[in-house]
Amino acid sequence: MSYYKTLSDRELTTLLNEGDEKAFTEIYERYHSLLFIYAHKKLHNKQEAQDIIQEVLTTLWKKRFDFSLQISLTSYLFTSVRNKALDLFSHKKVEARYFASLQNFIEDAGIHTDFLIRENDLKNLIEKEIKALPPRMREVFLLSRKNRLSHKEIAGIMDISEQTVSTQIKKALRILRVRLGLIIYLIMLVSTKF
Repeated sequence: MSYYKTLSDRELTTLLNEGDEKAFTEIYERYHSLLFIYAHKKLHNKQEAQDIIQEVLTTLWKKRFDFSLQISLTSYLFTSVRNKALDLFSHKKVEARYFASLQNFIEDAGIHTDFLIRENDLKNLIEKEIKALPPRMREVFLLSRKNRLSHKEIAGIMDISEQTVSTQIKKALRILRVRLGLIIYLIMLVSTKF
């Protein structure tokens, strides 16, 4: 092996092109530590640095028959490591954006789901309290709020006076306000869903 240590990078590359494993081993031993230090300074992660070095040197071996240097072996290896590190940075940025987007989606879905559950609970509570109203009062109230009929239209349908319709609606709202609380009452007044 000491013979290979005396060879220049150009000579080692020529032997590598011929499939000489010992030439590759010499390249590996000559540059592995230097490339690792370089990659680690770029990445600040030992495992990622080691993975990149392994990938660069494995690629060099796989392409040994087609490999031709336009630049020095040193430049080729360090440039390859730098490019792999940049690819890794790019990949991490894309991955970080994807995870941030996914996290936002999960948070938004959670808020939306929570809102729907609360809205459904509130709706059920309101409907329960409306059903608990006296039958005639409930009918007047539902015709007014759900069917959006005027006092005159309700009076005509139920064969009662407009004043009675107005009184029944006021009483229903007072009862619901007490039972549901002021906040729910205000929500119910502006809601068009029930």
